[in-house]
Amino acid sequence: MTTIRIKYLTMLLMMIMATGAVSAQTADSLSHYLKIAASNNPGVKADFMVYKASLQKIPQAGAYQDPELEMGFFLEPMDIIGGKQVAEFKLMQMFPWFGTKKAAQTEATHMAKMSFEKFRETRDNLYLEIYTQWFILCSLQQKLMNNRDNKALLTQLEQLALRKFSSPSAGSGAGYSISAPTQPTSTPPVGSGGSMSSMGSGMSSAGSQATTQSTSMSSMGSSGSSMSSGMSNSASGGMSDVLRIQLEIAELDNNIESILSEIKAEKVKFNALLNRSADSEIQIPEAFEQLSFLFDPEAMTKISDQNPMLGMINEEGLAYKAKAEMDKKMSYPMFGIGVQYMLNKKTDDPMFGMGDMNGKDMIMPMISVSIPLYRNKYKAQQRESKFWWQASKEKYANTYNAIESELYKTKHLLDDASRKISLYKKQSDLAETTYNLVVQEFVAGKSDLTNVIQVQRQLLDYQLKKAEAVASYNTMVASIQKLISFKDTEQNVNNTYYGNE
Repeated sequence: MTTIRIKYLTMLLMMIMATGAVSAQTADSLSHYLKIAASNNPGVKADFMVYKASLQKIPQAGAYQDPELEMGFFLEPMDIIGGKQVAEFKLMQMFPWFGTKKAAQTEATHMAKMSFEKFRETRDNLYLEIYTQWFILCSLQQKLMNNRDNKALLTQLEQLALRKFSSPSAGSGAGYSISAPTQPTSTPPVGSGGSMSSMGSGMSSAGSQATTQSTSMSSMGSSGSSMSSGMSNSASGGMSDVLRIQLEIAELDNNIESILSEIKAEKVKFNALLNRSADSEIQIPEAFEQLSFLFDPEAMTKISDQNPMLGMINEEGLAYKAKAEMDKKMSYPMFGIGVQYMLNKKTDDPMFGMGDMNGKDMIMPMISVSIPLYRNKYKAQQRESKFWWQASKEKYANTYNAIESELYKTKHLLDDASRKISLYKKQSDLAETTYNLVVQEFVAGKSDLTNVIQVQRQLLDYQLKKAEAVASYNTMVASIQKLISFKDTEQNVNNTYYGNE
């Protein structure tokens, strides 16, 4: 029972740790950082506040003019027929021509939508900066991992070189070659007949062998001195190989320190985009892959419908169109309806007193009409709005062409980066295989250290180039997504940023 409980508690602890790991991974994902940036970045918040402020223009544009109230008091009551006038009140409300208020609201609505598109453009630019900065950090992290892996390979190679230096007879090759001792000359074979020729010839053969042995002994003496010289040269070559490997390791150590410093600086920049403290921790994945992306032939149609810059210019043009309509309505008369009230008191003068009318207050309805007499002003206003509208249409066409050009240029760079990724991956695999073979040849003494280091450098170079190409590819994917606009609706924006208001 105790064993079962321990197993159960162990499994429960592992599940809790796994849940915590998943939560940490989710919290440190790129989407999480994007959400933080959208909520905290001052530039995005400022443009969102501008959008909210522009929304308040709509009810202002649709409001009537304030009524005008005029009041007048006589210091001394004025005699009039029917009494003495003490005070006079006038109240007047003006009304624009039919449709003027609606046109003004339409203009304010398009201006508010223009501010919202500006907010989306700022937000998308921020997202693109974060994507770019994120993949820079991923690329640097990958460079750091590659340099550390290559340092580990060189460390292993250093151990091999030290072994060869300590045991120079373990192999042969350039820098490690040892002169082999001369082998003794073999005796002639016995004839196939099986009988000896004669004792004379045997003694002659023995004498010849004795002479040969004497020569062989002198040769072994010279071979001994040659072996000593070879071992000395091998030891010298082995030590130089160790030193050269240590030089390469020192260079990799410097590269690692430089990359760590660069990662620290890029993290500060990334945190600045999120409006966080510079020393806030950022979890960078140890490996990142090429994003899956398929270019949509209908991308330009989506861009024309969703791109915030084009949307902003389009809303600007519609606002000028509505303003032109409003200016036209403003050139028509305005109407006013009001009332005049006269406060009277009775008079004792029989000349002005009129029986029941004496001292009675007077109420008089009023109608007012403005006369737009100076037409040049209104015509100039309409022409101005028309020119602004035409200018916005030309601006839209120019921006559309620029975005289309940028889209296909980015697509070309995207395809080029994809080809480079495939090339560097193939070259990395080949260089890794070549490196393993060259190391084996180096251990066997069939290759020198120069080839090993050269192939090791090529392997590192291909790995770094592949990481840069993947980062460049992913950044260009984000650039194309930015042109189409990162998906987000106005309602989602309100819920995300200011849902509690």
